[in-house]
Amino acid sequence: MITAEQREELRGWFAGRLPVDVYEEVLEVVVDREEITVVGRPPADESAADFRERTREQRIEVAREAEQLYRRKVAWGVRVGDERILFTHLAVPVMTRLRQSERQVLDLLVAGGVARSRADALAWCVRLVGRNTESWLADLRDSLDRVQRVRAQGPDVTDADVPDSDSQKSGSE
Repeated sequence: MITAEQREELRGWFAGRLPVDVYEEVLEVVVDREEITVVGRPPADESAADFRERTREQRIEVAREAEQLYRRKVAWGVRVGDERILFTHLAVPVMTRLRQSERQVLDLLVAGGVARSRADALAWCVRLVGRNTESWLADLRDSLDRVQRVRAQGPDVTDADVPDSDSQKSGSE
């Protein structure tokens, strides 16, 4: 996870690299361990599909540079009104261990036609939690940002600061 300050630096990096006519404005940059997602506002007279086609080569060029620099894939999207439309982006497998009662919940969602598989059911559950606990998750993100800032301000402990076990004398010698 990155801090809000690092996220703003990343947003600035993308805003500085993208040609002026790509987005009217870079609205958000979302980062996790695997991917950076850049979402912006397209010109008002352009559909998401037209924007995607027109800017493809420019976005690919910037993505290649970012992927080399940040060691993460780059995904792109637009916000048109209240709708957030993502172009090609990653779907990353995750490993988890579930007890029988938890697996039964996933199996019920599959049997009920809510999901096609346990993986889809788990993704559905994660989206549902995200939607229904938005303010709590936002508070948690803010708290983690603060923890990272405090850690960054902490002392720099290196091996030189740690005494050698041979140099410490015990009282029994």
